[in-house]
Amino acid sequence: MRKLSLLALAISMSATAIAAPKPNEPIQPIEPYEVTDAAKVELGKQLFFDPRLSKSGFISCNSCHNLSMGGSDNLPTSIGHNWQEGPINSPTVLNSSYNIAQFWDGRVADLQEQAGGPIENPLEMGFTHELAVDVVSSIPQYVQSFKNVYNVDKITINEVTNAIAEFEKTLVTPNSPFDQWLKGDTEAITAEQKAGYQLFKEVGCTACHSGPAVGANTFQKMGLFEDYKTNNPAEGVAGLTGEDTDRFKFKVPTLRNVELTYPYFHDGAYWQLEEAVDVMARLQLGRKLESEQISQITAFLKSLTGEQPSFTMPLLPPSTAETPLPEPFVKKAKE
Repeated sequence: MRKLSLLALAISMSATAIAAPKPNEPIQPIEPYEVTDAAKVELGKQLFFDPRLSKSGFISCNSCHNLSMGGSDNLPTSIGHNWQEGPINSPTVLNSSYNIAQFWDGRVADLQEQAGGPIENPLEMGFTHELAVDVVSSIPQYVQSFKNVYNVDKITINEVTNAIAEFEKTLVTPNSPFDQWLKGDTEAITAEQKAGYQLFKEVGCTACHSGPAVGANTFQKMGLFEDYKTNNPAEGVAGLTGEDTDRFKFKVPTLRNVELTYPYFHDGAYWQLEEAVDVMARLQLGRKLESEQISQITAFLKSLTGEQPSFTMPLLPPSTAETPLPEPFVKKAKE
C-alpha cells in the first residue's frame, strides 16, 4: 500500500512539473534545424573555418563569429586585416537565419549575401571574391566537393557563399531552459527567472524583443527617451538612406544566448548584462529600474541560452603549388 502511495505521489509531482505548452506568449521556442543536404552543409562548414578566404590566410568567418564564444568574438569591435579596428560590434551568427536582414543596418537581405561581404571588405578579410575563388579552385578536394554538391566544373563566389550560408542556417540553439518552460516544463526556470520574464513583458521589452529569436525582426531607433552617447561613428540605417530620421536606427538584436555575446550594443560599450538592461530600460522605455528588477530580468535573459552547436571540426584540404600565397603582413617599401 505504501508503495502505491509513493507511486501516486511521484505521478502527481510529475504532472505538476509538466503542464500544457504556452502558445500565446510573445516569445516562441527555437526549433532544431533539419538538414536536407548534409554534403552542402559540410562544405559550408569547411569554408566557414577556412582562413585562406582572407588575404592574410589567418582570418576566417569563425574569427569574428567564434562558435566557441556564442557566435561572436567578445570584443567591442572586431579585429580585421593587418590588425585594423573594425567599425562596429560583431553580431552573433547563432540563430542568424531568423534575422529580418543581415548586419546592424540591414544592408543585405540574407545570409548568402552577408557571407560575401567580409571576404572583400578591406577592414575585415581584405581579399577579393576573385582571389577567394582562385584559392578554392586551386585545391582539388574543394573542386571535387563543389562538383558533387553543385554539379559545376567552374566555381564562382555564388557557390562559395551559398555553402557558407547553408552551414550558418544550422547554427540554431534550441532547448534553452526558457524554451522548455514554454513547452510546458514548469520547473525548467527559476522563480526569479519567471519574475524577470513577467517584468520583461510588463515594462514593454517585448515590443521589440519577441518571436523565436527574441528580437532580430524589426529596426528601431536607439535612444527614444534619452540620447545614446557613443564615440562610434555608425549611424545605422541612415548610413544607407541618408535620412536623418533613420539616424541611430538599428536592427534589434536577438537576445538568444545574450549572456554569451558581450559586450553589448552596436559599439560594444557595455560589458555587463545588468548594465545593458539598465541602459535599454532608460533609453528605450523611459523606465528607471530598481536593482532587484534588473537582477530579475537579467536572470530571465540567461534562461535564453540554448544548446550550442556541436559538430566535428572540419579537416581542411591542403593548399597546392597553384594556391595563391597568403599575405599576412604589410609589405614595407624598399628605401
